Amino acid sequence: MVTITEALPNEYNIIQEIARRTWPVAYRDILSNAQLDYMLELFYSIEAINQNAEDGHRFLIARSEGQIGGFASYQTDYKPRQTHIQKIYVLPEMQGRQVGRELMIRIQEIALMAGQTVLSLNVNRNNSAQHFYSGLGFKVVESTDIDIGHGYLMEDFIMEKSLI
Repeated sequence: MVTITEALPNEYNIIQEIARRTWPVAYRDILSNAQLDYMLELFYSIEAINQNAEDGHRFLIARSEGQIGGFASYQTDYKPRQTHIQKIYVLPEMQGRQVGRELMIRIQEIALMAGQTVLSLNVNRNNSAQHFYSGLGFKVVESTDIDIGHGYLMEDFIMEKSLI
């Protein structure tokens, strides 16, 4: 059974640890080690997570049978009536146990309760996770390149799912 709770600030180190354990597996065929290190520091320092929270991101932590399984963050009203899934990562050893699916269901429930009509997310164009999102009803609506500094780009698809 997967349980999902909102992360408290004293649990941001759990989010950081999940990212540090999942990124090398999720992106090993996509990003160089230097880019991985740069992005982990840029996005998952405790300062960066705190700033995300101040900017309106909400973090969820998923546990399966009492073990940490993964996390997600989302932002309601990212655009009018649109909730954006900022991040979702499931520990490699917890994949296939419905952790990611349950996180996505919970975000959808929150979005619906907030009167949102669209869920959106970005996914690296070479990341196989896009198939997971497609299976949940997301469709590619745009391709974008986001400059994150030091000569690095995030080369993403923007995917959306209608909630109406």
